[in-house]
Amino acid sequence: GRRSANLYYGPWQVEADDKPKTAMKLICAGEEELVVGLHVIGMGADEMLQGFGIAMKMGATKADFDSCVAIHPTASEEFVTMFPWGLSKQDTGAKLSPLNGATGPEPNLFKTPA
Repeated sequence: GRRSANLYYGPWQVEADDKPKTAMKLICAGEEELVVGLHVIGMGADEMLQGFGIAMKMGATKADFDSCVAIHPTASEEFVTMFPWGLSKQDTGAKLSPLNGATGPEPNLFKTPA
């Protein structure tokens, strides 16, 4: 016979209007779309900013965010599935370590001649 997964749900159904609201913005610069800013207002914003701040300091790009697995259901999953998802140039920014006072990466705002 066929087998299927059992799904279990909690007894608390929350109406959409009663759910906490969150607003987010991801700011990218340069051809490689280096993440230079991240804004969030809402429940859990402090925890999200701390984690994503580390990624930004390490030089994360939009492609790095897109390549992360979204943890569902969380508000922070919105940052790694933000539109347009998966269309960024596949270039990682994590090439320089910002540890021990090293300078962080800067976006390439102008194309360099070939």
